[in-house]
Amino acid sequence: MTLRQQQSKFASMIPGLIQHAIALGYEVTLGDAYRDPRVHGASGIKKGYGAAKSFHKRRLAIDLNLFRGGKYLDGTDAHRPLGEWWEAQGGTWGGRFRDGNHYSLGEHA
Repeated sequence: MTLRQQQSKFASMIPGLIQHAIALGYEVTLGDAYRDPRVHGASGIKKGYGAAKSFHKRRLAIDLNLFRGGKYLDGTDAHRPLGEWWEAQGGTWGGRFRDGNHYSLGEHA
């Protein structure tokens, strides 16, 4: 599958992720979806925050901010029900590598 095809598949999966989060009772806002390599370095180069080979640089990752009752849920455990659902859909959840609000498509090292 080409990168563009992966990006298209990932983009088509995101509405379901957000809808499922809402169905679980979360309020959702968007975090990082794309990290411009002109600012964050090309893939494989660490510049600024984030990993050198960040899937955000390839447009294959998004960070979601979850809230319940107006309170920001910053812990990985708060994302677990959504993250495990995302994995069942074929995605990769950052809760497996200490980045609970990270949802991506592809295998992370």
